[in-house]
Amino acid sequence: MLERIELKGFKSIREMNLELRPLNVLIGANGVGKSNLISFFKMFNHMMSRNLQQYIGQSGYADALLYYGAKRTPQMTASLNFTTKSGINIYHMRLVNAAQGTLIFADEAISFSSYQIEGNAPLSSLGGGHKESRLVDDQFVFTADVSRVNQRTARVIKSIMQRWQVYHFHDTSSTALIKNPHYIDDNKYLRHDAGNLAAFLYQMQQNSRPYYRRIVETIQSVTPFFEDFILAPSTNPLLIFLNWKERGGDPAMVFGPHQLSDGTLRLMALITLLLQPSLPQLIVIDEPELGLHPYAISILAGLLKSISSKTQIIVSTQSVTLVDQLEPKHIIVVDREDNQSVFKRLDTEELDTWLEEYSLGELWEKNVLGGRPKR
Repeated sequence: MLERIELKGFKSIREMNLELRPLNVLIGANGVGKSNLISFFKMFNHMMSRNLQQYIGQSGYADALLYYGAKRTPQMTASLNFTTKSGINIYHMRLVNAAQGTLIFADEAISFSSYQIEGNAPLSSLGGGHKESRLVDDQFVFTADVSRVNQRTARVIKSIMQRWQVYHFHDTSSTALIKNPHYIDDNKYLRHDAGNLAAFLYQMQQNSRPYYRRIVETIQSVTPFFEDFILAPSTNPLLIFLNWKERGGDPAMVFGPHQLSDGTLRLMALITLLLQPSLPQLIVIDEPELGLHPYAISILAGLLKSISSKTQIIVSTQSVTLVDQLEPKHIIVVDREDNQSVFKRLDTEELDTWLEEYSLGELWEKNVLGGRPKR
């Protein structure tokens, strides 16, 4: 599990030292920086597929990624602490502004400390001057210059970070991938926008039937008109549509994704994500409540709490209804103070008296928790 992030100089985050738990829900006003922490994990998604430079370019280069630009903040640093069954792994990186507004690694380092040995092992450098992470450069890692311990540590950290996934199911327009035919074999994992939902559900229907049935039954609990998906290759055997049928309707009538509301479509993607058989190591979801009915949000909250016993979850939300279903230990309040994003985890003991009379969502609305707009 990712236990802690220390981050400096990234977007609106001048300096952050954040402890993470199995379920972490970010709340705060618009523009305070919740989405910037989400962007940090998006950057790692690109980094683990050797596309860091592509991410930097698409994000507006160094000036857009460094705190108040490269002139004020010429570098960003990040240290991540992971716990595994055998010990604590640390990954550290320092990215610096370089020619033409790009960012390169000034330093990249790793360490592993066994629970059986007292104290933390020192960081071992993977070098500097490179444009893409050395973790995904097997030619570098598996050389005589890198010790076997560090090779193993690099392999473990890489394996963990490659199983982080960031999701935002906001695009349900007529051209969205989720509403259009998709390549049937694109089913290894659910994509960030659920564009391959039909293919992903189809392979689950064929190979993991109990999980598929639970997904369908959970969707039915929120949308009673829904009977089941109709998943089969189209006239082109390489493509599949997200078709479905209505409960109590004409058995011969088949509906398509364009005949679902945006909220229902997002709900289907969320339920599939959280109830799949092989969960990502870390699930990051940006504003999962978009377009959802309050009852659907309460179902979502229950799923988040349940699944957090199996994997780690980070969620950014504006929903009072969602917060009402959670406990203080789940909540991280994000505020904007002194022109920077500040992340603060709620203290359960401090709120005990308040919670005797008010719900957590009500306390947020009353600005007892923070995370409300400030002038």
